Amino acid sequence: MPSSPARYSRSIDWVTVLLYAVMLGLGWLNVYAASYSPDAPAGGLFSGQSFAELMQYNWFKQILWIGTALVLIVVLVVVDYKAYDTFAFVLYGAMIALLIVTPFIARPIAGSRSWLELGPVRLQPAEFAKFITALAVSRYMASINLRHQNFRDQLVLAGLTLLPPLLIIAANETGQALVFAAFLLAYFREGMSPLILIILAAAAVILILALLVPKLWLVGAFTLILGGVFAFNTKVLRHHLPLALSVWAVVIGMVFGVDFFFNNVLQPHQRKRIEVLINPSADPLGVGWNVTQSKIAIGSGGLVGKGFLQGTQTKFDFVPEQSTDFIFCTVGEEWGWLGTTVVILLFMALLGRVLYVAERQKSVFGRTYGYCVASVIFFHFAINIGMTIGLAPVVGIPLPLFSYGGSSLWSFTTLLFILLAIDAYRKQDLVR
Repeated sequence: MPSSPARYSRSIDWVTVLLYAVMLGLGWLNVYAASYSPDAPAGGLFSGQSFAELMQYNWFKQILWIGTALVLIVVLVVVDYKAYDTFAFVLYGAMIALLIVTPFIARPIAGSRSWLELGPVRLQPAEFAKFITALAVSRYMASINLRHQNFRDQLVLAGLTLLPPLLIIAANETGQALVFAAFLLAYFREGMSPLILIILAAAAVILILALLVPKLWLVGAFTLILGGVFAFNTKVLRHHLPLALSVWAVVIGMVFGVDFFFNNVLQPHQRKRIEVLINPSADPLGVGWNVTQSKIAIGSGGLVGKGFLQGTQTKFDFVPEQSTDFIFCTVGEEWGWLGTTVVILLFMALLGRVLYVAERQKSVFGRTYGYCVASVIFFHFAINIGMTIGLAPVVGIPLPLFSYGGSSLWSFTTLLFILLAIDAYRKQDLVR
């Protein structure tokens, strides 16, 4: 442990801290813009209202969340960095227990039972499951070697990764569950076979194509490709025919099984979102309204935007959830193409810095955790922006450090500053 606060201060990666602060400040400005109404001047920043009255506004509550996040940062960096490794599994067990009881004690909000209410404060355990799972899988991966392809190790790792999202899905919060797929990128860095990623990517492509193209065409095309491989290489045919037939059977099952999954497993609103993604004009006044208005807002910003607090789509509530899931459309409308480009570049800089910090760790635990941090941030960033411009289904995933919400802010703050706390002591770690 550093012998003095000054030495510890020098060890903190201040570039990451600066990026965090800039993004947090810009995020608050856009939450304020999304909450601002020209018809309600009393909601202004210096309105002289009472505390209870100010608590009606998201921009004011976000100030409080930012204040608590700063306190959280102090706690995270003061705690002995070894505690994150030592108590990773204890935290994971407590988190699993919380996810199990949440659907039974939470009241339904927007169709899901995933929010715990503590007086005036609402917290979403699924948000905190991300960094706790990242700690647990990093701790486990520090004790194994994925390059050895040990089936038992991979099975345990899969269990640690899949259990939280399954419990989150049980609370009817599918969007947050999807984020856990991001951990695959960290596993790939630590030696997981690229074949697994290729298989999963191929499966995703097949499922998407099964929704877009006639099934018989898809089956025929795949059969011709597989047959062509064997026609040009009889050795492959002779040695791998059983495997090829098994793959063919699995693909056929997926192609014809996608309809059953779509119609019997997905909920009506989830089916509608996928239909709108495939055909934006399918339900323009219903499920497609959010995305349509979001694209109008972003497009209307032009090159430099309409100006701070001048966005009409935002001010007149054309875009639902404009300070949370659709905060990016506020950026696009008021700050234009230049503003959205700045936001995207900030995320790229943050991701690049996190990966740099991850690669300089002297322990497998620290490096794996760093890649988990980068993967989760990237998934949120890509899916959130994708859904605001119609390239991804609307799944309720916030934009890190920009979207309004205490659970999200605390989760990303914790995710990031645990890494910085580990990094500050990296020279004292032993390579495991």
